[in-house]
Amino acid sequence: MKNILVPTDFSDNCNKATKLAIEMAVLFNAEIHFLHQISTVVNWIKLPKNQEKNYPETLAEIGTAKEKLNALDKEAESKGLKSRTFLEFVSEEDAIVKHSHHFNHDFIVTGSQGIQSGFLKKLLGSNAQKIIRKARVPILVVKDDAITFPFKNIVFVSDFKEDISNAFKEVEKIAKKCNAKIHLLNINTTSDFNSVENGLQPIRAFLKHFPNLENYAMHVYNESTVLGGIKKFEDSNEVNLIAMYTNSRKGLSSIFSRSIAENVTNHSKKPVMTVHL
Repeated sequence: MKNILVPTDFSDNCNKATKLAIEMAVLFNAEIHFLHQISTVVNWIKLPKNQEKNYPETLAEIGTAKEKLNALDKEAESKGLKSRTFLEFVSEEDAIVKHSHHFNHDFIVTGSQGIQSGFLKKLLGSNAQKIIRKARVPILVVKDDAITFPFKNIVFVSDFKEDISNAFKEVEKIAKKCNAKIHLLNINTTSDFNSVENGLQPIRAFLKHFPNLENYAMHVYNESTVLGGIKKFEDSNEVNLIAMYTNSRKGLSSIFSRSIAENVTNHSKKPVMTVHL
């Protein structure tokens, strides 16, 4: 983790995400970039300077955004971080992903209030699915629940039926830095009910790729949906971060072939990290 992007609209959850991103940047000694994007009724970049006064609300919004970005920049620098801020005028739904690709960010942290509102809805549509599908770097979405950092308990959700080693390596890096315990959670859905022992077998097979992993536990839950299984796990275990993977490949038998992670991100109140295979 060398270059963290923090898209923000300065809402409560985005502010929580910003605080978390700064703490993660300190832990990983990473550079941090703060991004705010404004959608304007005219092409602001090409608008003549003498015509800007015709849009007082936009001018006020720009002024406020610059002040808040400057405050974030100073906060990051006070922690000894290298920081940059960006104020962009956009109207396209892929703006965040394009920005991230251009500046070679290797991690994204942002806030969202779920399906009906929040920064991701404002920029990308009705939910976070589009950015999760298109971003090729891990994205951590901060939701309503309070954040505990460094993370102490990370749950990695999978059916462990395909090669997910690269995704897990991203989770393992964070767990090692935080000295966190990783909970490997296999949820058997209605189409795949079996015994707990049978559910543990793919986890054990997966762990052969990580012989040095020590601080972990294995769990198998029988639930009708992945979301329901995660909720049940949360009810009886401390969870600081939910980690999943998503992919765009077709023809997979895995329950994650349709990017279940997107649905979990929309509905869970816990921070959710998704890694693209």
